[in-house]
Amino acid sequence: MATHPELNDRAQLLLKTLIERYISDGQPVGSRSLSRDSDLNLSPATIRNVIADLEELGLVTSPHTSAGRVPTVSGYRLFIDFLLEVKPLNTQEVTQIRRDLDTHDPDSIVEAASKLLSDITKMAGVVMLPKREASSFRHIEFLALSNSRVLVILVTNEQEVQNKIIHPSKQFSASELQQAANYLNAMFEGKDLVAVRKAVLKDLKVAEERVHREMADAIEMAHLTFQNEEIHEDFVLRGETNLMEFSDLSDVDRLRQLFDAFNQKRTIIHLLDQCLGAEGVQIFIGEESGYEPLGSCSVVTSPYSVDNNIIGVLGVIGPTRMKYEHVIPIVDVTAKLLGAALNHQK
Repeated sequence: MATHPELNDRAQLLLKTLIERYISDGQPVGSRSLSRDSDLNLSPATIRNVIADLEELGLVTSPHTSAGRVPTVSGYRLFIDFLLEVKPLNTQEVTQIRRDLDTHDPDSIVEAASKLLSDITKMAGVVMLPKREASSFRHIEFLALSNSRVLVILVTNEQEVQNKIIHPSKQFSASELQQAANYLNAMFEGKDLVAVRKAVLKDLKVAEERVHREMADAIEMAHLTFQNEEIHEDFVLRGETNLMEFSDLSDVDRLRQLFDAFNQKRTIIHLLDQCLGAEGVQIFIGEESGYEPLGSCSVVTSPYSVDNNIIGVLGVIGPTRMKYEHVIPIVDVTAKLLGAALNHQK
């Protein structure tokens, strides 16, 4: 067990015991329980003094309704970084995860990994889809056809050409089509195609209300070009309803915020993006994520790689009162085995 410079061995052992007891029972932990569980020959009065010191350091806090203590985010962080004893998965567990992943084809393996994480931990499993080579908007042209139809010629990634026929709400002259193409080429050239699609789909109404007619026409043309294009989903989330079973997350408003964050996806993908450049398991506890809806949750993540290149991140989302010593190795091993399975299927 590592040591923390601000705490002596006795204080660290009591903090470790308190957090483990709280994770197990979900109830504030009192001095008598700590005296019984810590195997230290200390009186409840002595333990109360040590706990008071831990509270002053911001590592534990006392709920208003109880004389016991519960860990704070800082307490959990110290526990994970210095006191947690992670036990590796046994051979049977590793074999089962590998078998579950190897039985799926490339199109379903990510969803299988997300469901697997959820099933094993009884929390929410999340897997970022492998990063694909980005497509960039290079150039667009519009050519008038009969019956007010328009042929769209979209060039991406220097030389890839896509053709599509669209049906605008009015008939455009060749000059108007050229103006629309000029505007879109100036606005989007070189930008990621997914970002262009999202911007166009979002800003159509704004463009109609706030900019002059030529720009609004251009945005409408782009909207018709991209509206039925499949936008690559960012991640697969499974088992989110498992979180409703945890008393820590049972507040209706809290659950609503959390599920809104899942549906909007922006919060989760930004958090996963932070882990793309990291090595090994990363843990965000409560407010550490920087996102209010995740304030009562912990997110345990690990990147997965193909050919030694990180292409995605997977993880588990659950209450801060989770069994970290169990979740961490599951996330770590699943990331390694998912990368190996994807590498094998190339």
